[in-house]
Amino acid sequence: MSVQEQDVMVDAAAVHRRFNPLNGQWVLVSPHRTQRPWQGQMEAPDTAALPSHDPACFLCPGNTRANGEINPDYSGPWVFANDFAALMPAPLVTAPPDADPDGLLIAEPVSGECRVMCFSPNHALTLPELSDAELRAVIDTWADQSAELGQRYAWVQIFENKGAAMGCSNPHPHGQIWASAHVPDEPAAEDARQRAYIERTGRPLLGDIAMHEAGGPRVVVENARWMAIVPFWAVWPFETLVLPRFAVQRMEQLDAFDRDSLAALLSELTARYDNLFGCSFPYSMGWHGAPYGAGEQAHWQLHAHFYPPLLRSASIRKFMVGYEMLAEAQRDLTAEQAAERLREVSPLHYRKANRK
Repeated sequence: MSVQEQDVMVDAAAVHRRFNPLNGQWVLVSPHRTQRPWQGQMEAPDTAALPSHDPACFLCPGNTRANGEINPDYSGPWVFANDFAALMPAPLVTAPPDADPDGLLIAEPVSGECRVMCFSPNHALTLPELSDAELRAVIDTWADQSAELGQRYAWVQIFENKGAAMGCSNPHPHGQIWASAHVPDEPAAEDARQRAYIERTGRPLLGDIAMHEAGGPRVVVENARWMAIVPFWAVWPFETLVLPRFAVQRMEQLDAFDRDSLAALLSELTARYDNLFGCSFPYSMGWHGAPYGAGEQAHWQLHAHFYPPLLRSASIRKFMVGYEMLAEAQRDLTAEQAAERLREVSPLHYRKANRK
């Protein structure tokens, strides 16, 4: 533990800032604010039991999508081109709308592809409710999609928005895959900082983080090959970072054992999320791996970010507004407190427990 971290941990109730070495940003930590009264917006907890097939769902097998196409009768993960894609393979190249001799107004053409990935044909099953084999099939599909799109694009972003609170437009269990010819801002910042760290120390940044955190107070779930931690610099209340305990840069490099171990970890982590407030826990999550076609990538470690918004209960969420939009991120609950609360709940999903 560093001197700086020791100073912070002396008084967990003290207001302090924490630094994120992965993106170079700070977060203000104000633990005493967990006691403030709340008369603001209340979310509707997602506790509804969904049917295994919804005839009105655009993503269920055999149903008709918004564009008139009929979904196949798929039996496992299914991937298709997004009907309302944000990126196009061959964009129309036009001149910027205004000439700018000072170089202040800059635009450039972009190209890419957007895909939707249904995790399961079962409309009711989110990731923690899938079987081990079904979750492994999701990981295999992520890896296959990343490898395929990485042959044509510099960046492949695999992600899931779960729940209406995170803007998910359809409750069917699904994620998305966006690939682009450019490396977007968030991974570009991680790339630069990981590269600078290995040049300075000779070791990968996230490899050192994993070694430092193993068995510590911020670990939520860990096994022989993977760990999920609430990072020291977490911004969202119950944010987690999924890290390998071995060197790996991209999803498709994972062998069978590593994929099985990852499936087990993701199943337990997402079950603990749902069990925390007894609801389908909303989040945005996504994988970051080494960009494609960019030379040596030893500084990179594959990892996943989970950003859940719920704060005190299934009804009260964290809002990134005001100071966070205009100054810097701020959180109330400490990372250590969040990890402890996630460890305290059962690793067995509450719906699976109720079926026993």
